[in-house]
Amino acid sequence: MSSISWFFITIHFVLLGILCLFGLHRLSMVFRWFKYRNNQPTEPETFSTLPTVTVQIPLYNERLVAKRIVDSIVKLEYPQDKLQIQIVDDSTDETCELVAERVKYYQQQGIDIHHVQRVHRHGFKAGALKDAMETATGEFIAIFDADFIPHTDTLLKTIHHFTEPDMAMVQFRWEHLNRRSSLLTKLQAIMLDAHFGLEQRVRCASNMLFNFNGTAGIWRTEAIIDAGHWSADTLTEDLDLSYRAQLAGWKMRYLNDVTCPGELPADMNAFKSQQFRWAKGGVEVMMKMLPTVWKAKLPITKKIESTFHLSNNLAYFVMLVDTLIFLVPSLYLRDQHDFVNVWWLDIPLLAMSSGGHLAYLFFGQVVLGRSKLSAFIKLPGLMVLGILLAINNSKAGMEGLFGKRSEFVRTPKTGELGDESPTPQTKPSTEKKQYRAIPPKGALFELAIAIVYSTVFLWAVGQGHWFMLPFLLLLAVGFVLSAFHSFYSHMQLSK
Repeated sequence: MSSISWFFITIHFVLLGILCLFGLHRLSMVFRWFKYRNNQPTEPETFSTLPTVTVQIPLYNERLVAKRIVDSIVKLEYPQDKLQIQIVDDSTDETCELVAERVKYYQQQGIDIHHVQRVHRHGFKAGALKDAMETATGEFIAIFDADFIPHTDTLLKTIHHFTEPDMAMVQFRWEHLNRRSSLLTKLQAIMLDAHFGLEQRVRCASNMLFNFNGTAGIWRTEAIIDAGHWSADTLTEDLDLSYRAQLAGWKMRYLNDVTCPGELPADMNAFKSQQFRWAKGGVEVMMKMLPTVWKAKLPITKKIESTFHLSNNLAYFVMLVDTLIFLVPSLYLRDQHDFVNVWWLDIPLLAMSSGGHLAYLFFGQVVLGRSKLSAFIKLPGLMVLGILLAINNSKAGMEGLFGKRSEFVRTPKTGELGDESPTPQTKPSTEKKQYRAIPPKGALFELAIAIVYSTVFLWAVGQGHWFMLPFLLLLAVGFVLSAFHSFYSHMQLSK
């Protein structure tokens, strides 16, 4: 076999090996959870006098949820003379008038609530939070996105964790208002449950670096400033500030038993838009912070864990590169040189890379006490959803890797509440259409990938590689669905 042949086959297996490492890291979260499952956050001392708190609600054209969050946030139980509320509103549509009316109404009732507006969107969410801090009076800043509804006792239950003078931030676990609205929201909920129930819990319990999730948390004002303040040079300002604060010596805490319900993206385009921002921002923070992490005086285990944490969104990119450049040549060359028995290397590597992710998602439900059967039934759907995201998140990772800048695109929310809500509300479809997400470009590219995998699937059938067929069938179906959805979304948008 020629050196070029060996090159293609070797690189194919190297990339499969990298995917396998990402899968094993996910699997390690499950095993580490068993180790730390009995670890509970230290019971905090109690403030003799409650400190001042500013609650910030960042908004940008969120008319469908703006009234709901303003009406919810004024119900927070906290001494009135120690609580300031800022509705940080960069909106350019009628959301401004709606918020102004609600703020005026509550101001007349003596509530310390302010409508903070800018004439620009410099720095997007990070810039808005930073600018609003100039008039914030709180020693601590609680942040809730507009589509979240904090429980009324959230501040009183959690503020005492800051009696530890080096505590920078506490993060609450997300719950989901519209979890049962559709199969898409059910699958998203499982993905997020695994992140919070396993990942955040394990990282915090094992003293690894972890992150604020952008909402449903409280920061010490001094820590934000000491860490260098909010920065808009990445799309995930929350992850960026978290790493800077912890590297500066501040502590953070994840509270798994304190929940804050929020709304999941209701359609695929909104979900893809959110995932694109998270994936690109994660890679941007990796490029910015990972060298600092490795230079810092940290245990090697922390550095390795941070490397997986910050780079995991590149798994999609690695999979796509292998698919586009190395998979087909590798299959052809092995077939030509009667080297096909090496499939026995592909199968365990694929099983470890995908199986680790599936175990992670399944146990994310188990550790939160949810139905094991329901979680098991949804595993194929989760695999297909992962494939649907592959091209979207690969592009995000590539842009983050090569430093292409883009604006902070808000994830559209519809204000829908799930079956668990006692007061469901409906919105006219015309209002929701105004806020619908724009489908990502690249439908033809997705179709090309679908053709590649469909061809490989048919080739494997012809060659009798039966053990590979389930993997190839899932990939082919996933990419065909992704291409179909993109074409359909663009047709709907053009109407």
